[in-house]
Amino acid sequence: MCFSGSSTRRGLFAGAAVVLAGCAAGGRTSGGTGNGGGDSGRGAEPSVSTPPTATAGVVPPPAGAAAATSSTPSAGGGPATELVRASSGRPEVALTFHTNGDIALVDGLLAAVAQAQVPITCMFVCNWLERYPDYARRVRDAGHEIGNHTYTHLADLDRQSASVVRSEVERSQEIMERVTGGPGDYFRPSAMHHATPTVLAEAGRAGYAHCLSYDVDPLDYTDPGADAVVTRTLAAVRPGSVVSLHFGHAGTIPALPRIITGLGQKGLRPVTVHDLFA
Repeated sequence: MCFSGSSTRRGLFAGAAVVLAGCAAGGRTSGGTGNGGGDSGRGAEPSVSTPPTATAGVVPPPAGAAAATSSTPSAGGGPATELVRASSGRPEVALTFHTNGDIALVDGLLAAVAQAQVPITCMFVCNWLERYPDYARRVRDAGHEIGNHTYTHLADLDRQSASVVRSEVERSQEIMERVTGGPGDYFRPSAMHHATPTVLAEAGRAGYAHCLSYDVDPLDYTDPGADAVVTRTLAAVRPGSVVSLHFGHAGTIPALPRIITGLGQKGLRPVTVHDLFA
């Protein structure tokens, strides 16, 4: 199985809903406990609070946009921009996955993706990838997109200094380069809907043109059950949506075929992030 449309980090995206640095007030997702892809490799998201305006499946828009204020990127150029939802109007959505967790669950989800024959975008937590490097190659060789989702998946990355953020970006970038021959197409910060100015600046410094956010979050990492994951996703998704899902959670595996069926009933087609914003 192979899909067309491999992206480049510095490419330009037409018709993109792009949020610039300054979304530091962007909300976190709710509920659940876990280590966020730490050394145990279970792949759960950290416990975080839900913004008052947020509901499962719907990510509130950022409060506004402003210029980045952290240190000026050098080799990589200016701050990255944030991709949230495409505005082309095409009946397409991107299914993106925070990629780490129990190997049996990862294998189960990859099998479900192969059975469905749809392209996905996998954002790797790289201390997990360091232990299981073959998975990035498997995903890439199947024609899916890959990206950088930090090294340790810190629950408070939005409150860290530029040097800590830089380490999370660059350490994982080095692993992806070593494993796959490239740094990944996007950077997605951990435990936040919208990147802070510091995150955008450090991602840009490392050479990433875009930080990848999302506008649909069924909170599958809180393990609400497959029915809830399906219902929340299909209630919120629309043309151009970027959906946030997770490897390493049992309910997501049976939910995925039903989500894909439901998207088809809505006339929506899963594509890679690159193709969504092309």
